[in-house]
Amino acid sequence: MSRKRKKQFPKGLSEKTVREISKIKDEPDWMLKVRLEAYHYFEDHYDHKWGPDLSALNFDKIKYYAYAGEKKNTWEEVPSEIKDTFDQLGIPEVERKYLAGLTTQYESEAIYHNLKERWQSLGILFEDTDTALKKYPEHFKEYFGKLIPYTDNKFAALNTAVWSGGTVIYVPRGVQLPMPVQTYFRINTEQMGQFERTLIIAEEESNIHYIEGCTAPQYMTNSLHSAVVEIFLKKTAQVRYTTIQNWSKNIYNLVTKRAIAEEKAVMEWVDCNIGSKVTMKYPSVILKGDNSKAYLLSMNLADSDQNIDAGGKMLHIGENSTSIIDSKSISRKNGISTYRGTVNISEKAKNARSFINCESLLIDDESVAFSYPIDQTSNSSSTIEHEASVSKISRDQLLYLQSRGLSKREATQLIVSGFISPIVEQLPTEYAIELERLIELSNIRSERD
Repeated sequence: MSRKRKKQFPKGLSEKTVREISKIKDEPDWMLKVRLEAYHYFEDHYDHKWGPDLSALNFDKIKYYAYAGEKKNTWEEVPSEIKDTFDQLGIPEVERKYLAGLTTQYESEAIYHNLKERWQSLGILFEDTDTALKKYPEHFKEYFGKLIPYTDNKFAALNTAVWSGGTVIYVPRGVQLPMPVQTYFRINTEQMGQFERTLIIAEEESNIHYIEGCTAPQYMTNSLHSAVVEIFLKKTAQVRYTTIQNWSKNIYNLVTKRAIAEEKAVMEWVDCNIGSKVTMKYPSVILKGDNSKAYLLSMNLADSDQNIDAGGKMLHIGENSTSIIDSKSISRKNGISTYRGTVNISEKAKNARSFINCESLLIDDESVAFSYPIDQTSNSSSTIEHEASVSKISRDQLLYLQSRGLSKREATQLIVSGFISPIVEQLPTEYAIELERLIELSNIRSERD
């Protein structure tokens, strides 16, 4: 453990870096082998040929590991400088009031973890990913990388090579967790990379709501967040995965998230993206089982000099499977917001149905919105419906609201709040208020720029 404290990782990625991360974590040989295979795949697939421009992201200037301290099980044990950061974000208060469990990750390591005894007694496993690898190696090996192998894409390969921290959750058969669990990710170092790995296994007839929050301070140089999330839903299981992202404008947020749903399982993604310099994120669901269902509610706000490229993917395999994608995008002050989505209904997916709704709101003349849908079906008994619209806040709307006593900022905020209300309504009250506040603060900052 002392090696962790003293080790100052240099910038840049190499095989030596990968080996050192694995050595620090005292991992089994099979994990090191996977890391090295992924590293070489990443090196061989360096070029990124679609989506936002990533040319300003220099992998040689990123720190791939930073030690933040040993993990604590009580909030009082967390180092004061780290605790102060999370106190300002309201993390302990949220845990006390609304959460069944919480993990906080600072830089590359989980620094605080707690699952309330009530839920532990039901057999729920809620561990940071490094701990889960040591405590449940066979279970871990059964699922790790099986849904998103490192060959899936370049950034999945990067994550697999240098992953650190994250969350593993196992919900036993029939266990219904009425309160959310949360992991909060914080990048607090300049030119830092964060590469958490999240794994959720929901057994038959189980139910869980997982919330992740993301934030970072503003620096003049770029940092990288490249996560991988794999979710396995067994028969009739239900999982909701909520993201409230508020990265600063120097973060490249390049994430791969995927779930697989067995018979009658229900997967819900609620994805709220406000910050970052560039975001590429497309939560997906493989609807493997008959009568399985998937929902994606996506909200993106692209402010000045931000490029939010997000959407979702639905692959229908099971008969009578259903998917819904509801995307809300907001752009202002030259911000670029893009919906990029795929729905594929296979030949086996008889009577499958998918509905896609993409709505974009432009705040001003400088804003830009794009949509790149790919909708395919391979059997005549299935249906895909796609609706899309682009609207702009009109001068008449603003004048009317201002005539009722609102300022221009307040009028704009009211219009935006109405636009995203279908997403906000799906959040627990405290998180809905947080999202509204984040958007309001973003609106104030945008006016000042």
